[in-house]
Amino acid sequence: MIKFAVLAYFLLVAIAVVMVVFPDYRMRFMATLWLALSIAWTPVFRFSQRFSSNLTAMLVASKCRFSGISKFVATNPALSAAALTVILAPSLLVLAMGGATVFDFADDDALPDRQIVRLLEGEQLVPPPALPPEVFTTREVEMVRPDIAHASRNWNQLDQEFTQRLLIVFKLMKERHGYEMVLIEGYRSPERQAQLQAQGSHVTQVGANMSYHQHGLAADSAFYRDGKVVISERDPWAMRGYELYGQIAEQLGLTWGGAWKMQDYGHVELRRKGVLGRPAH
Repeated sequence: MIKFAVLAYFLLVAIAVVMVVFPDYRMRFMATLWLALSIAWTPVFRFSQRFSSNLTAMLVASKCRFSGISKFVATNPALSAAALTVILAPSLLVLAMGGATVFDFADDDALPDRQIVRLLEGEQLVPPPALPPEVFTTREVEMVRPDIAHASRNWNQLDQEFTQRLLIVFKLMKERHGYEMVLIEGYRSPERQAQLQAQGSHVTQVGANMSYHQHGLAADSAFYRDGKVVISERDPWAMRGYELYGQIAEQLGLTWGGAWKMQDYGHVELRRKGVLGRPAH
């Protein structure tokens, strides 16, 4: 898209310079354009014939005047150099800079969310009060996560940057969509990770120190409605919430587990190079 814009710009500027520098070409072009407008109501075939004949005449005249252009350039080097600079300089600058700063044809969806930017730059959010342990041991929760009673929900064990991003997700989910979020598991010890892996690949496919949970850079979350934790993906309301949750999390630079082949809708993580495989501190 950027290269097309550069080419279009080049052609428009080139035509404009020719029209300004060479009056004969300007007059012929204007005459051809006027003819096209004056006979716009005639049949398309007759119009194309007349326009083509005029355009052909202009091209023939251009060939005859090529030597005149060369003479003009030779006798007016400063003006010719200025015209060439106007034509080439912006295009070369855009190509050299990758087109990122002069032309911006990005979709509006690709632009950063201003509210998110303000939240990231603003005051530090505070984790919500801890919920009673019994809300995590209901039959509904245990059917999906039978081991969740032993999970850590201590926000202080999570990475500070990750914590702020996750809290912003929670805040926006509540303000924009009416979903109250709850942390069901944050930091996970290497021992717990190994135990979960031993339960089978349907629980987790990675072992100790190979999950961002061990480094405080991952969390599993669910929804809190009418005093209950709603975690089941079979609930249409919850499933819609997970989709919105993933969208906002990705806007904040987090990786959402719902986009994986082995989908984990409540999971988000903040990826960093060189972290996995190292013992957690």
